[in-house]
Amino acid sequence: MKSLSAELVGRPIVPAISSGAFTGKVRRTVKLLFGTPLNAILTLVFGAALFAVVPPMFRWFVLDAVLFDPDPNACRAASGACWSFIYAKSGQLLFGIYPFDERWRPALVCVLIIALLAWSVRPASWTPRLLQLWIAALALVGWLMGGGLGLATVPTSSWGGLPVTLILTVVAIGVAFPIGVLLALARRSTTMPAMRIIAVAFIEGIRGLPLLSILFVASIMLPLFLPDYLLPDKFVRALVALTLFASAYLAEVIRGGLQAVPSGQYEAAEALGLSFWRTQRLVILPQAIRVAIPALANTIIVMIKNTSLVLVVGLFDLISSGKAALADPAWPSPAAETFLFIGAIFFALSFSFARFSDFLERRGHISQ
Repeated sequence: MKSLSAELVGRPIVPAISSGAFTGKVRRTVKLLFGTPLNAILTLVFGAALFAVVPPMFRWFVLDAVLFDPDPNACRAASGACWSFIYAKSGQLLFGIYPFDERWRPALVCVLIIALLAWSVRPASWTPRLLQLWIAALALVGWLMGGGLGLATVPTSSWGGLPVTLILTVVAIGVAFPIGVLLALARRSTTMPAMRIIAVAFIEGIRGLPLLSILFVASIMLPLFLPDYLLPDKFVRALVALTLFASAYLAEVIRGGLQAVPSGQYEAAEALGLSFWRTQRLVILPQAIRVAIPALANTIIVMIKNTSLVLVVGLFDLISSGKAALADPAWPSPAAETFLFIGAIFFALSFSFARFSDFLERRGHISQ
């Protein structure tokens, strides 16, 4: 009898890939792309479009682009993208008109908020302490951006860029979500008709107005009715307007989730003797929010992009900072590169939250 070592002599450590399996994959791919006349036509059209678009775009983006040359004349002479403008104006694009010597503060704010967002998506961090951490972090953000207590004071009129977008997004959505839950519960209430009427009037009133009009009311019309000592800061007024707008839309999404919960869940909680708030917190809302995750994610992503509308009321968000940077007469105003850079930031924020919502959906299906 041959020994085991003798049997293993000459045997490859990693099995070779079967040529038949590879050929089968190729055939399946070809069948998917050209299996029917319609698929063949679509494949050829799409391939021709890629061949016509990708090489010129690559040439403009990379081959003919000016990357890090600080000379504006290099961009005027080049036929490609002027990425050196983004490199030279990165501070203004990211932080707006914030004082140059103090830009370490908004940079630290961006790092702090993004780090907290990354920490918050971990299921292990979903404890009551996370809320306390966010409250402390937002207080620190306000101190860093506004100054005082050892830092130079910077008014909100000088804030701009990425920190403004992140603060508006985090605070507006974070505050609007619990308000939306309360509005959804009030609208479905059968024992408190007055609260139901108020909730319906608020939700339908806000949803019946465009966000621009609400921002104009908060920024332009409100000062006509309130004395200066009662008038909040323009940044605060825009933040409140965004919060109210988001809460109305989130309320309707959550209400849809509440309607999807079977009535037997309410009856079971009542049979166990749970109070109304314990029923909602332990039984109903977890199921409703799980059902409403796709719609919630869509609403929140829309709100992330809606923060750019604050530029119409004079706040320097990312788009306003980009427009201000393009006004420099020393450069050839590369608008395409600037807005591609800004769009990439918004895409990163929206795409990241979309992936987080996908994770929540998968986790919800696993826990069922």
